[in-house]
Amino acid sequence: MKPRKICVVTGSRAEYGLLRWLMEDMRSTATLELQVVATGMHLSPEFGLTYRAIEQDGFEIARKVEMLLSGDTTTAITKSMGLGLIGFADAFQQLAPDIVFLLGDRFEILAAAAAALISRIPVAHAHGGELTEGAFDESVRHAVTKMAQLHFVATEEYRRRVIQLGERPENVHCVGGLGLDNIVRLPLLDRVALEEALQFRLGPKNLLVTFHPATLDPEGSEKELSELLDALAQLEDTHLIFTLPNADTGGRALVDLINSFVARHSHARAYTSLGQQRYLSCMRYVDGVVGNSSSGIIEAPSFKIGTVNIGNRQHGRQRADSVIDCGPGRAEISNALRTLYSPDFRTRLECTVNPYGESGAASRILPILLTTPLEGLTTKRFFDIPIPDSIVGKSRENA
Repeated sequence: MKPRKICVVTGSRAEYGLLRWLMEDMRSTATLELQVVATGMHLSPEFGLTYRAIEQDGFEIARKVEMLLSGDTTTAITKSMGLGLIGFADAFQQLAPDIVFLLGDRFEILAAAAAALISRIPVAHAHGGELTEGAFDESVRHAVTKMAQLHFVATEEYRRRVIQLGERPENVHCVGGLGLDNIVRLPLLDRVALEEALQFRLGPKNLLVTFHPATLDPEGSEKELSELLDALAQLEDTHLIFTLPNADTGGRALVDLINSFVARHSHARAYTSLGQQRYLSCMRYVDGVVGNSSSGIIEAPSFKIGTVNIGNRQHGRQRADSVIDCGPGRAEISNALRTLYSPDFRTRLECTVNPYGESGAASRILPILLTTPLEGLTTKRFFDIPIPDSIVGKSRENA
């Protein structure tokens, strides 16, 4: 029997970090042929040419799909998606995969899903059903759900939401968060090795800061980041490790603000891409994560550290008690930081339970990818859920 061909598409180093252990398990499975397609930020010098990290881990990249334009306007992002559609159409025709595996909600993934849909190739999608009301990522995520046939979600709440979108329950699998596999399977650095890798000394207090554009309001994101930087500037004896934003609408303006802040503060450093090993190693030694990244919601609770989650970019995601939600004003952020360092809060962190589970997502996904029958998989029937009239209301015609 021929090996089943699974094509994994990855567009950023952060996303690859979540996929890596699943890809490792795929590579070591004799009945499966792994095809890796790198795209988006992986191929951009501005974002560190991070496809090299994939190759350094021993993976062969089957195709590179160039799609990222240099601008970060809505027009540039939309044109990038158009280039992606063309590139993925060619890649999927040449590779002829049995399944395309996608993760998340970025615009590169939307282009890949659309190309697979038209090519009549089944799509497996991870981390569907989640909410991020401050970003158009939410609409992308739900759109990819409707183009996918197999779904691997992180919590039971997200499983219910994917089913609510009309997906058949037998094809929606709760496997936990893929990123949590890294915490167990990736050898993390000790403090000395981490400082050497960062070329930066940790201080008496340390924070890991990641702030992405809220893509539904990129101009507001600049103001929010300025407020955050003003609040951070007031901290004493606190070293700051910044990871720079993704290639999203309005991202470059945020990069400029962060670089300007770092240039004026010797206790701060900014990194284009830390990679999973350095990033998670930072989580071992920092006092908390600050910003609006999903890592503060999904991975940070497993380290029993606090998260100051700013604004509405992650609004709607399930979260642990270790997450402190606050508004984007300087005073609100400062209050949240005081809570983060308060003795009562730090005592409660020891009891943190991560709603995204523990490790093992990759080992749960792989057997399903190998054994799900492919015949007829692309033909989907909508799964209807009865809705009471009291919720729907009467139509105008029948009123």
